Amino acid sequence: MTLRERATRTRSLPPLGGDAPGLLLAAAGVAAAIAVHAAVPAVPKLTAAVVLGMAAAHLPALRPVVRGVARPGLSMAGKRLMRLGIVLLGLKLSLDDVLGLGWATVAMVLAVVAATFTGTLWLGRRLGLPGDQPLLVATGYSICGASAIGAVSQAAGSEEEDVAASVALVTLCGTLAIAVLPLLQQPFGLGDVEFGRWVGASVHDVGQVVATAQTGGAGALREAVLVKLMRVVLLAPLVAGMAVAVRRRARRAGEAVVGAGQELGEGPAKNPGTIGSRPPIVPLFVAGFLAMIVLRTTGVLPERALTLAGDAQELLLAAALFGLGSAVHLPTMVRTGGRLALLGLGSWVVVAGVSYAGVLVTT
Repeated sequence: MTLRERATRTRSLPPLGGDAPGLLLAAAGVAAAIAVHAAVPAVPKLTAAVVLGMAAAHLPALRPVVRGVARPGLSMAGKRLMRLGIVLLGLKLSLDDVLGLGWATVAMVLAVVAATFTGTLWLGRRLGLPGDQPLLVATGYSICGASAIGAVSQAAGSEEEDVAASVALVTLCGTLAIAVLPLLQQPFGLGDVEFGRWVGASVHDVGQVVATAQTGGAGALREAVLVKLMRVVLLAPLVAGMAVAVRRRARRAGEAVVGAGQELGEGPAKNPGTIGSRPPIVPLFVAGFLAMIVLRTTGVLPERALTLAGDAQELLLAAALFGLGSAVHLPTMVRTGGRLALLGLGSWVVVAGVSYAGVLVTT
């Protein structure tokens, strides 16, 4: 083939479009996050991915790409890759490990999650935060950070802007916990086991839990991971509950539309159950998450497979969080920044305080 023929063939190839540009940019963001973690091990990969996504959205050279040709792929990463990552997250859990914590610790975790979720949701609504931000921040603080926000936003059909702002806040506060909580271990009179459980019950993301608890030694790290994974188990019922709430809301809205139509003489032209989409009570990715927990509990998977699945899960979540970070629009966040920061601080006080009291009572 001559040079001219090659050039003609190259010009005839279709331009790269669809999801590909965004996915390639997300892959580059994941590679950069891995490099940041390698250079500064205290910074988890997932935290770095969110920050890098936010940076890409505001750098003059990349901003047109992020908002233009890469947007579809980045949005897809923030949704579909997040779901796949959550499914694989189930392989980190074993029912035997969770039950081995003891019923007192399980009750403590339930109390921490309930208090944090309801308290944050109430405060967010009192502060007048827009959209689903109160719900998503409450989910992130009480369960497992950005992963939980992604899961609940899928069930609730939240706006991408609300998801991005909530992820940014939870990531920031979880990153601060890596530096702050180890400084409080001695003043609060916590041994390694107590410190690990406190970290596991109060820090948001799994990677942030590991980075924080490892300062207390191997014993603290083990307890922190187990307690944290107990919180992750609660992701499934929370998402299922959200799906039920959305179905009820859609049904009430449908009944209202039908009633209005009858008053106008239009007759019952529509079935309330058909108005709007009705999400399944248990979304498919949550069912996959639960299936992975059962699979891990059986013990049939070799350690090598679990390691590979863990690596894949982290890469998928990093790509998803890069995509969500790229949707953050700082000028919009500034308009509600004070209220959002106040919600983050209030929720942090609640989760840290309730979990500290719970650890003292149960150990």
